[in-house]
Amino acid sequence: MNNKLSNDLPALPPPYPYLISAMDQYYSGTDSYSEYPVIKSKPILFYKNSSKKLRILITTFWNYPFVGGLQNYIKSLKKGLEKLGHHVDVIAPNQFSKSETSILRKKIAHYYKQYFINRYGSFSDKILKNLCDLVLYEMMLRKINLNQYDIFHAQDRFTANVLGRLNQNYQKPLLFTPHGFMTHTRLKFNLIKKGSIEEVYFSAVDRQAIKNSNHSIILSHVFRPILNSLGAADEKMTTVYTGIEFAGNKIKKENYYQNDKIIITCVSRLRPRKGHKYLFEALSYIKSQLNNVEVRIVGDGEMKNELETQVQELQLDNVYFLGSRNDIAELLNDSDIFVLPTTSDTVPISIIEAMFAQQAILTTDCGGIPEIIQDQYSGIIVEPANSEELAEKLLLLVTDWTLREKLAENAKNVAEKNLTAINMSKKIERIYLSLISQEEKG
Repeated sequence: MNNKLSNDLPALPPPYPYLISAMDQYYSGTDSYSEYPVIKSKPILFYKNSSKKLRILITTFWNYPFVGGLQNYIKSLKKGLEKLGHHVDVIAPNQFSKSETSILRKKIAHYYKQYFINRYGSFSDKILKNLCDLVLYEMMLRKINLNQYDIFHAQDRFTANVLGRLNQNYQKPLLFTPHGFMTHTRLKFNLIKKGSIEEVYFSAVDRQAIKNSNHSIILSHVFRPILNSLGAADEKMTTVYTGIEFAGNKIKKENYYQNDKIIITCVSRLRPRKGHKYLFEALSYIKSQLNNVEVRIVGDGEMKNELETQVQELQLDNVYFLGSRNDIAELLNDSDIFVLPTTSDTVPISIIEAMFAQQAILTTDCGGIPEIIQDQYSGIIVEPANSEELAEKLLLLVTDWTLREKLAENAKNVAEKNLTAINMSKKIERIYLSLISQEEKG
């Protein structure tokens, strides 16, 4: 694939008129949408693929491959669809020349910074950066023959906006899978200020992602009310739980003796919303009763130094930071209890991995977690940010071997029945084929 981009940047009108319109309304109360009509080209006739073996384009606004849940999702979906006989390409920003995109980014940023100053008298750094990224991604895709694909599947709201713009020419089925709660979550955690121009801009991005999409594939039911509020109809949303391939092979411990070490594992990015500080507070409440327990913290992130300091201050000598690892299956197979004290999440892949690894799972009532973990059956669920409750349930799991075994076995059975990569891929394949059938009939 030749992704070479020209260094010459023509004078560009705002490519996303609905974003400019939203900002115009914020600053002056005037809807300017008609000033920047979306130019529609003659639609390219839809290719009727009689073999039903599809060419699928998956897009992501984030680097791929990369460490994290999104990469694991895309990797599992791609591999599963390919096993079903389809061709799958993934396009991400880091697949293009750094030197060429660096030059273009500077030119685009200069152009839009001046545009915002001339129009509004100021500019937002967050909006300028995002608009530059949108334009750059669009320019990348314009160098590719997108007509070769039967299906477009955006894995975020931003590439759903870009594909929607380009899809005016191609008229292909476009699907959208949000992996986070978008502006809704950023407002909740004060990453965007309520009533700000950033809220207006990014909310417009959210709404257009829904508008551009023929169908939304959501990771859990918890997305439904959020997407409803953005204009998504219930009949245009399908919940498909994340499926993975897990390489582990749990070696069951038949008996526990007084001196056997119990291993607790937490696999997650070291970020504020993952709740590590509440886990460490919980451990400090019961540390005198954890003489035979080792706690392994797997992952890296911006909270590393702060969390290491907290562990030292609480004198938690049994807590070990292992950093980023590529042997998660092996670590989980050596573990007894999996803890994820998250305060905001969708459906974390780390929990699904722990289910396959036959772990006794302790986690929180966040996002779609209760949809895959049934409290007291396939795991234990506690209130987010409640260190006391977390400590109580953690001590229960440490001291009750029978309960651990029951929860772990049930979790694995649920995962093997519902959360495999091939199961996920087959469900998504049916949605693809249904949309193509509708196009052919139309």
